[in-house]
Amino acid sequence: MQLRKLYKTIESFGTRKPENHEDFLKHILAEIVQNEEIRIKGGRIWKFDPKNAGYELIHQIGDIEKIDPHYRIKLKDNPVFLDLPKSRTIIANEQDQYLRKRGIGMYSATGIGERIQWRGHTLYKYVMAFNADELGENLTATLNIISQAVNSMLRAGRIEQKAKTLERDLDKARDIQQSILPQHELRFHAYDLYGVSVPDRIVGGDFFDYLQTDDDAERVGIVIGDATSKGMSAAVEALYLSGALRMGFEYQTKISLLLSRVNKLLHKTFSEEHFVSLFYAEVTDDRTGLLIYANCGHNTPMLLRAGADEAILLEATGQMLGPFPDSTFKTESVLMKKNDLLLLYTDGITEATNEQGEFYGEERLLSRLRAFRDKTPKEITQHIIQDVQIFNSAGTNSDDKTIVILKRSE
Repeated sequence: MQLRKLYKTIESFGTRKPENHEDFLKHILAEIVQNEEIRIKGGRIWKFDPKNAGYELIHQIGDIEKIDPHYRIKLKDNPVFLDLPKSRTIIANEQDQYLRKRGIGMYSATGIGERIQWRGHTLYKYVMAFNADELGENLTATLNIISQAVNSMLRAGRIEQKAKTLERDLDKARDIQQSILPQHELRFHAYDLYGVSVPDRIVGGDFFDYLQTDDDAERVGIVIGDATSKGMSAAVEALYLSGALRMGFEYQTKISLLLSRVNKLLHKTFSEEHFVSLFYAEVTDDRTGLLIYANCGHNTPMLLRAGADEAILLEATGQMLGPFPDSTFKTESVLMKKNDLLLLYTDGITEATNEQGEFYGEERLLSRLRAFRDKTPKEITQHIIQDVQIFNSAGTNSDDKTIVILKRSE
């Protein structure tokens, strides 16, 4: 059989997926022996046993004289097996007296599966030994192709299994991350809140939160943040920061002190290249509509007054969290009147691009906020997210996207 055709034939045996490697190898060996074109009469599978310094028989099939199940071959008596990782296939005279008595004068063997280290030697975990009417160069080429094809299938199976494990882990991570996000909607005295976060990957570094305690119904903290790293590491940092803020909110009423302590925690826990931009605001049941905030290097929120076209930008009041442990965080304040809107967002919104590479940008974002200003925070948020997603659908740059809208309705 042509070698390329042989490779394809061996590959076709792997369409069935047994539960484990050994069952898979037994299946492949049976298919090889039963295939008339390959001209293999029978075969055995040996597995390396480090405790006994040799290979143990785990399976035999075909027109061959059977030997004792679990028979072991010592490496010291068959040092030629140490050469398998170099040559992949060997044809040699049998040295084992028991096997010689069973009629095996010569044997052919090929290394299968992953390579392992043992006492300074590299060995194949499995060896397939074959019986054929002719033992020669043609058989060596055949066995090399068999080894290559089977190893390729085993490697693909390991990758597939790792991918499934990773997918399960990522699903769990996504569930955990989603669990730290609050319910999208919140009604607090004269204020309506709505937020949504759309990760660019399965998990992301964006987050938002509404901070409340059972002991204090007179204030609510509003947080939006963006970890600068990507994927899982960003999600871990966001999860850590969210937990620290929730815990700190219960015991610390002064915003600047809360952020200072959280900043020191982040610096001790994560490396300097991992940091978080954050916007933190608090509103109370105060009738004046006082909003106190700290902007830790985050995208500038937009406060759109009722009836106005231009937005007030709530600029940074301090450094990003993490890299500078001794940073201080100042607070500023504004008054929100009836129907005023505050838009919080991450850079995944404004830096989303279309297929021409154009940014969505602050001006486009503000124009959408003006266009939907008469709607509820939920409707505004959903309209903007949908508009950004459509704009970014064929774009060259994409990131996590998070928006929170605060509206004073009374």
